[in-house]
Amino acid sequence: MSQDNSRTDAETSSASMRWRVVDIAVASVIAVASALIYWGVAIATYAPWSALEAIVPGLAGIFNGLWLFAGPLAAIIVRKPGAAVYAEVVAAVLEALMGNVWGGVATVLIGLVQGLLAEAAFLAFAYRRWTLPVAALSGALSGIGCWGYSFFTHLQAISATGSYGIMYFVTTTLSGAVIAGVLMWYLYIAIARTGALDAFVSGRQIRGTQD
Repeated sequence: MSQDNSRTDAETSSASMRWRVVDIAVASVIAVASALIYWGVAIATYAPWSALEAIVPGLAGIFNGLWLFAGPLAAIIVRKPGAAVYAEVVAAVLEALMGNVWGGVATVLIGLVQGLLAEAAFLAFAYRRWTLPVAALSGALSGIGCWGYSFFTHLQAISATGSYGIMYFVTTTLSGAVIAGVLMWYLYIAIARTGALDAFVSGRQIRGTQD
């Protein structure tokens, strides 16, 4: 009997990790909306970025969380392996197609790195812990990915352990944790309370409804 129960539990767990059409649809919607926001943020932060860099070099990293939220948000809602990577990469591809100052290949690559690091937070807990601290960790790791990619690609002439590198690391990581992690957690809560996420376990948990 115990063997049968174990097999049933394993099958249920495996089924819960499989992507459904609704998972793909919602993750795609998040990616599309994020791409539009990412593209707009690049324009809106151009002048403020320069101003903050003139005050304290590296301080402009506080804006970076505005390019990191697709992965954590999709993972929190969809709760399937690969959701963070999927949303962040699709958002990056769409942003690249719309055009930006970084170029298409660079945008997609940094999106991949950010998505992988965002995903790592949930993978570390075997996709079983869906809490505010884990969401914040996901955003912070995505920020570290953003920082690392920047320094190992187009900022090689600047020391990653110098004053600029440390300041940029701190501001980018904090921005990721707060904007892409904490704020996206509360956005998810707000959306779930409307009933819009009742097709997901994540939505039903918030509303206290049964499967």
